[in-house]
Amino acid sequence: MANLISLDTVSLVFGTTHVLDDVSIGVLTGDRIGVVGVNGGGKTTLLRVMAGLQEPDGGRMTRQGGEGGIRVGMLAQDDTLDPAWTVREAVLRDRPEHVWAGDPRIRDVLTGLLGGIEGQGVGGLDEPVGPKSGGERRRLALARLLVDDPEVLLLDEPTNHLDVEGVAWLADHLANQRPRPGNATVAITHDRWFLDAYATLTWEVESGGVTAFEGGYAAYVLARAERDRLASVVADRRANLMRKELAWLRRGPPARTSKPKFRIDAANALIADEPDARNTAQLTAFATTRLGKDVIDLEDATVVLGEPPEERTILHRVTWRLAPGERVGIVGVNGAGKSTLLRALTGEQALAAGRRKVGKTVHIAHLTQEVGELERFESWRVIEAIEDVRQWTTLGGKEISAGQLATRLGFAGGRQQARVGDLSGGERRRLQLTRLLLTEPNVLILDEPTNDLDIETLTSLEDVLDGWAGTLIAVSHDRYLLERACDHELALLGDGRLRDLPGGVDEYLRLRRSVTSPPERLPSHGAVTPTDPSGASTGPASGIPSNDAASDAPSAAEQRDARKVMARIEKQLTRLDEREKRLHVEMVEQATDPAALADLGARLQALVSEREQLESEWLDAAEVVG
Repeated sequence: MANLISLDTVSLVFGTTHVLDDVSIGVLTGDRIGVVGVNGGGKTTLLRVMAGLQEPDGGRMTRQGGEGGIRVGMLAQDDTLDPAWTVREAVLRDRPEHVWAGDPRIRDVLTGLLGGIEGQGVGGLDEPVGPKSGGERRRLALARLLVDDPEVLLLDEPTNHLDVEGVAWLADHLANQRPRPGNATVAITHDRWFLDAYATLTWEVESGGVTAFEGGYAAYVLARAERDRLASVVADRRANLMRKELAWLRRGPPARTSKPKFRIDAANALIADEPDARNTAQLTAFATTRLGKDVIDLEDATVVLGEPPEERTILHRVTWRLAPGERVGIVGVNGAGKSTLLRALTGEQALAAGRRKVGKTVHIAHLTQEVGELERFESWRVIEAIEDVRQWTTLGGKEISAGQLATRLGFAGGRQQARVGDLSGGERRRLQLTRLLLTEPNVLILDEPTNDLDIETLTSLEDVLDGWAGTLIAVSHDRYLLERACDHELALLGDGRLRDLPGGVDEYLRLRRSVTSPPERLPSHGAVTPTDPSGASTGPASGIPSNDAASDAPSAAEQRDARKVMARIEKQLTRLDEREKRLHVEMVEQATDPAALADLGARLQALVSEREQLESEWLDAAEVVG
């Protein structure tokens, strides 16, 4: 494994802050590295130094082959595309059509990011770049870089502006399609599902240093929690959050844990006394007390945007009744109408047909994608803007101050005294969330709540939501947050229906892959929906919207059998641990006998192989349990 890029005691100071402090680290061939850390911690600066765009104050950066050696390409967060270019020029440069059209790798990039060779996702290939939205231009810049395919790919927040399907495609492309001898990828990301699916290494940038961890997010969480435990700081707030997060990872689907094969028994020991992330039954009881039986109902609702002939039907005769304490995640491609659905729930979007019914005690808080509401607080201090709402609130059955809630969401110490006008985009989002939670809503509607938030803040937000009693609806492209904070997911597929997803986001991706032709043109809102022989509408009738596609979810009997398999394997692993301890004792006793040591070593190796096989079987069973 050759070293492609090396940093040797690199230091960089901005003002009085050591952004990088004697950092020595390298990128090897085959590496797929995820870079994490708090906003403003130096992640982008680290990539700029590696790309040769930022000169360090001390130390040096070297590349394989020197200046004329390997190619390095970087996706920055700012837009560098020439508005005068066409989509073709921006992505394909001057490549002849027979070259790029005959290259499966390039066609895969065009399909995954732009909607195909004709560029349906951003318009035709001959359309100009200038009028494109920020999200579309971001996709073009990413496609351009993946088509160029340099030896070292540096990506700064590549999942920004990508929907769930786009994130899944990018993770698969970087992990399975791009790797070849002599290349590597380094990506800054706050998307934890993407980090687990893509990364073989995780770099944490903190306090000017860079610490490397094997594996993706699950391995990173375990390593951090174990390191803190060994350092006797388990009672520290961060360690508690890490252990709670690990507990959820351990209980959840194995896709989040199987990439790094960490020891199941080590994880069990670490989280043995950790309670469930949230007590669903207790929270539902609290929510019912606060809300009563009625929350928000959409009955036979139709939502239409635009005017004929350009009108689009977002919902067509959909009935959806939200229950007290229900936690729903909503997924769909960009432009499917997810934000419009949220506005229909809040009453901001008028229904073309049907009706909206709201319970008498419902208090809705709606987090939009805009942060303009903070403009009037520009000269205020953060704590003043927070206490302007309320000075005390109740969370998880305990009364906490506004300052304590602010600390839990990332405004610690002196940062509460900062001016609102001086806050970064991520900090403004955190302030918006803090103010929203202090209004003590019993229905919380979140539209892309993870925008601009780092992993530490996301973990803190999910911890706060664990103790929040009420009905939660979240639209997000962050697959990890949907699975972590919500109990089930719904999908908008552009056909006017709201589909239940018993199989979660995986089922949504299967549904999207099964769509081989454009959806039928929907009837106008005045038309009649076809009915079945009984005369009932074919759309969802009540409760959770019905799912029209067949589900691949395991049956209850299969899940019971899988749980039995897991219990049996866990007992076998316990016995293996005891056998391993006895072998180690025997090896100490036979330290002077080479023949006996060789025999014991072979037995130990066989035991290790048996454990790995059992762990693999346990993960397979856990996938069935879900």
